[in-house]
Amino acid sequence: MRTIWWESGMVKMIDQRLLPGRLEIVAYDDYRDVARAITDMVIRGAPAIGAAGAYGMALAARQSSAQDRDGLLRDLRQAKEVLDAARPTAVNLSWATTRLLKVAERPDLTDVEAIRSALLAEAERVAEEDIAINKRMGAYGAEVIPHGARILHHCNTGSLATVDYGTALGVIRAAHEQGKQIHVWVDETRPRLQGARLTAWELMRDGIPMTLIADNAAGHLMRTGQVDVVLFGADRVAANGDVANKIGTYKLAVCAKENGIPCYAVVPTSTIDLSLPDGDHIPIEERVPEEVTMIDGVRIAPEGVRVYNPAFDITPYRYLTGIITEEGIAYPPFRESLRRLKEAAEARIWSDR
Repeated sequence: MRTIWWESGMVKMIDQRLLPGRLEIVAYDDYRDVARAITDMVIRGAPAIGAAGAYGMALAARQSSAQDRDGLLRDLRQAKEVLDAARPTAVNLSWATTRLLKVAERPDLTDVEAIRSALLAEAERVAEEDIAINKRMGAYGAEVIPHGARILHHCNTGSLATVDYGTALGVIRAAHEQGKQIHVWVDETRPRLQGARLTAWELMRDGIPMTLIADNAAGHLMRTGQVDVVLFGADRVAANGDVANKIGTYKLAVCAKENGIPCYAVVPTSTIDLSLPDGDHIPIEERVPEEVTMIDGVRIAPEGVRVYNPAFDITPYRYLTGIITEEGIAYPPFRESLRRLKEAAEARIWSDR
């Protein structure tokens, strides 16, 4: 199920805010609208946001009225700033816009139409690579999933969080396709309920056995021996292996460690940010109070209540068994293994030119 694509000069995507009640496609021909779609979570999930950023840069090139290379590059740098600000925690976004800008700045591209064409081709390449990357991650990750495993999953990491297939859900899909007879415990994932709304919807569509649980039931399931492995994605991974992921991930990883349960983050190498030494340097987005005080327009908290609503938390590397990527599984010491996998991925991307 494709989440985002280019069609007839526009970026099209599934409006994830409407699921599971309604499957609706929206289209944008302005990069600023793409940025708003990212902020408003029309599209979400680090890899999907990266693809949206890439397509947004291609739109920006088309929107620009610049007649020369320098003018177009100025407009693209401005567009990159707008897009990058849409979701500050997810490094895939700035990774993708940087990649597109790097193409635009190639010295052999001097004609503005040539730059526009090159950017669209690169955005399409980013999207297609994401699908292939997810399937590679799924294959590596399925190796650590035992037959009959009961998997605890947090947030949404499936097709909806990527261009297609998924990261942690991609591992689950691969294990299911291999006939491993798995079962998935799906965290509801407050406050935006991505597990209840999106992950449950995806798994049910694919016929993968699952049970929806309240977030607070996860610890009980682990203590009573009903979980064999914990899987989740990430929006940014620091050089030491600390992971920023959807709020609530940290307590799952701690509980898994306490109960001797393997715990893996599943991420494309584009999510690894070697420029940050540890998780304390990852910016944490804080979102609007209404996400906590209301559900589908219904108020569940008193008027005027004070709210703290961080979208992500940091899971220190010591709680992770490994980090599954498209280049293999990183194990401690993460500073060495993540750098090696990141460099391998970058070399593969640019060697394909």
